[in-house]
Amino acid sequence: MSLLPYFVAGWLLLIGCFGVVRSRDLVHTVVCVAIAQSGTYVLLLSIGFQYGASAPVQGAPGPVVDPVVQALTLTDIVVSATVTALLLALVIQIAKRTDTVDPDELDELRG
Repeated sequence: MSLLPYFVAGWLLLIGCFGVVRSRDLVHTVVCVAIAQSGTYVLLLSIGFQYGASAPVQGAPGPVVDPVVQALTLTDIVVSATVTALLLALVIQIAKRTDTVDPDELDELRG
């Protein structure tokens, strides 16, 4: 069992979170959130990987890969695409109303 996929998943999550913290643009923030979410794909696929296993089809000889992990990964991809689309729609509305996407210049959001 290799630990490399787990390190890659953690690295993607950390780089995405670091980008969110250091971002000076709302679109950059959305991209960094998508990168952080892609770390979960790598994590789920590395959890479900088995050496020498085949696809989970009827009558497959030998060990098979767990199909639940694959279904969770596909669900994660769909949720990530939906969240990214929603966040980009919010960025577009903020840009239309305030003519900026710099978070520091958005005085209307301060309480």
